[in-house]
Amino acid sequence: MGETARGWAMPGKKRVLRLLAQGESYEKISRVLGIPPGRAYLIATGVPADGGDTVTHERRRRPGMLPSHTQRLVNPREFNPTAHDAVRRWINRRVQADAPMRAAEAERTR
Repeated sequence: MGETARGWAMPGKKRVLRLLAQGESYEKISRVLGIPPGRAYLIATGVPADGGDTVTHERRRRPGMLPSHTQRLVNPREFNPTAHDAVRRWINRRVQADAPMRAAEAERTR
């Protein structure tokens, strides 16, 4: 494993790089090791994935470095649906339970 922090073992650089060499992605490695993908990237490269550090030409040649788009490892895209069936069902139940709301809905759909 690696260094111990707060009672749990931190995976080591060699292990993360070995998994990368086996063709695993940082997302898969994070699931295998039980750590966030950005932390796996930091362990492997010594460079934070959030873009908060200057990446020199020399650093870009380090094992495990991705050419770009590392921000996704620490801030994955959010999914914000514009509609959700569970919410629609909840609203419909609330409307059915409220006589003034049923009247307003009936007026609206006329």
